Amino acid sequence: MKWILLIISTIIFPLIYGYVMRIYKGTTPAPELENWGGLFIDGIKLLIVGIVYFIPVFIVAALVGVGSSLTAMAGGDMAALGTMGIGMLVLLILTIIIALIVPIAYIRFSRMESFGEAFNFSAIFGHIGKIGWVDYIIAIIILGIVIGIIQFVLMLIPILGRLLLLILMPAFAIFSARYMTLVYDSAA
Repeated sequence: MKWILLIISTIIFPLIYGYVMRIYKGTTPAPELENWGGLFIDGIKLLIVGIVYFIPVFIVAALVGVGSSLTAMAGGDMAALGTMGIGMLVLLILTIIIALIVPIAYIRFSRMESFGEAFNFSAIFGHIGKIGWVDYIIAIIILGIVIGIIQFVLMLIPILGRLLLLILMPAFAIFSARYMTLVYDSAA
């Protein structure tokens, strides 16, 4: 029954974010699925933190698109291609940097229940430093590879794979949250 509720919470995605927020707080064993209103509100809060972090990515993407389009309209197809290439490189680097910061920001926000702590960059970078930048980056890469491979394999299976992917989405969210919480707590 709990798994069915977790699948439903994945479909109504703020609920799964709220559940993940409870995991980020360090709750062990896995928290119970109760107080659905609280889960929903916590999920919205965590979603807002993520959206705020990715606003620079949206702005750069829009600037790259507009800049490339204006350059192409001015008749510089090669210049437009160059603008697009450089813009995409900047966008990729920015996305990677933000993707490194966001997990720690989510955990800080969840544990301290303060939007200010989600954007306390000196504390976030200090905590990553305590974990060790190389260890932290390797941990994130390993998580991405493991979940990426499983999801890719499931996507290759025509109909059943997509159904399994939907059923396993809560597992991916819970595993990722617990994994990142352990990484966070590994700080010296």
